[in-house]
Amino acid sequence: MTALLEARQLTVGIGGREVCRRLDLCLAPGERLAILGRNGAGKSTLLSTLAGLRPAQDGEVLLAGRTYASWGARAAAQQRGWMAQSQADPFSSTVLETAMTGRHPHLGRWDWESQADADLARAALAEVGLAGMEQRETPSLSGGERQRLSLATLLTQAPQLYLLDEPLAHLDLSHQIAVLEILARRAREGAAGLAMVLHEPGLAARYCDQALLLYGDGSWEAGPVAEVLTAPRLSQLYGHPLKVVADGAERWFIPA
Repeated sequence: MTALLEARQLTVGIGGREVCRRLDLCLAPGERLAILGRNGAGKSTLLSTLAGLRPAQDGEVLLAGRTYASWGARAAAQQRGWMAQSQADPFSSTVLETAMTGRHPHLGRWDWESQADADLARAALAEVGLAGMEQRETPSLSGGERQRLSLATLLTQAPQLYLLDEPLAHLDLSHQIAVLEILARRAREGAAGLAMVLHEPGLAARYCDQALLLYGDGSWEAGPVAEVLTAPRLSQLYGHPLKVVADGAERWFIPA
C-alpha cells in the first residue's frame, strides 16, 4: 500500500535553526498523526513543509508516492487538504460561499460550482454545526465559528490527506471533541490520513495512532502513541514535570 505522506531524511529549518533533522515519517491511509512540541518548536513550519508549501533544507516529501512538483498545484490540492493556524478574510463572503471554495481544486479554470458542490458544502456545514448559517457573512462569525467554517471548507474539499495546524484553536471543549470525532470518522470510514498539530497530549493519545515530538533543536521522536507519549518524554518535551493519570484505557497528562 502506498503511503499517503512520506518524509525521507527530511531536514527543515527556519531563521537559521533546525526544526527537524533527517526526519523519516510515513503516514498510511486511515492513520492519524499528532505533532507535539513547545511554542516555537517549529510545528507549523514542519507541517507547511509536509504540505508542500515551503521548501525543505534537505530530504524529500512524497504525496502518495510522488513529489509535489510532479503532482502540480491543482492535482496536489485534490489529494492533500491544508488547514492553516489562522484564517484571513480579505473580502467579505457568505459562509456557504467560503465552504464551497473547497471545491476549487476539483473545478476547471472557468467552471462554476455545481449543485452537487453546493450540496457537499451544506453537508459539511451541518457536520460541524453551522447548518442554518449559510448566508451569514464571515466577518460576523465568532472565532470558534470561523474555525469550524475552516474545517467545513476542508471537508468540502474531501482530500485523502488532511494536514491541520491547531484545528482545536478557538474551540470550547464540546466543539474540540466534536471536531476530533469528525476527523477520526474521516480516517476510519474514508481511509483518510490525518496529521495535525495539537497541544493536549491526552487528546493526542485518545484520537491518534502515531505521535511526532519536536524538541526545538532539530531532534525528534516518532512512533505509536502508546510508546512515544509517556510522562518522562513529555516532561522533557515541555520542560515541565508531568505525570500520567489513567482511567481504563484512557491516559491524561497533568503537571506534577
